[in-house]
Amino acid sequence: MSAHTTTPRNTSEQTRHVVGSPVARHALALTRLSIGWIFLWAFLDKLLGLGFSTPAEEAWLNGGSPTTGYLSSLDGVFAGLFDPMIGAVWADVLFMVGLGAIGAALMSGIGQRVATVTGVLLLMLMYVAALPLPSNPFLTDYIVMSLALIGLLYADSAKTLGLGRWWSSTSLVQRFPILR
Repeated sequence: MSAHTTTPRNTSEQTRHVVGSPVARHALALTRLSIGWIFLWAFLDKLLGLGFSTPAEEAWLNGGSPTTGYLSSLDGVFAGLFDPMIGAVWADVLFMVGLGAIGAALMSGIGQRVATVTGVLLLMLMYVAALPLPSNPFLTDYIVMSLALIGLLYADSAKTLGLGRWWSSTSLVQRFPILR
């Protein structure tokens, strides 16, 4: 072989799944979609005031603050660190953009890597804000969802029941793999 000859890419390597079982792949994809829906639903409820966690009169579109309810109810060790965020426009915007973007990314399978990092960051901030925990010494759904997000990322769950396979093959993601 000459120095300029390249070997063809192994197509089976490109289509290989990290998780071998189709049932497991679909279960993991459904878990990704479920967590994505939790984020997206929180965004929609806070935006529109659908009456589940957010009454219509407190909707963001009606002038309500999406950070006020949760942050003003805190009385834990670190609650004071979060006081400046209560009702702050910058915090409301970041929180809502985060909820919506993380939810949309997980639901679509596009940008799962960024969604995982930002989702875990948001969940850990909420965890720290809630310390000490009222019902368990250290474990909450924030920790469980964070661990699930990390596992879903490494299992390539966006490639099943999502657009992750297509997204990963785009020239943008090939150039900037962090966007996978």
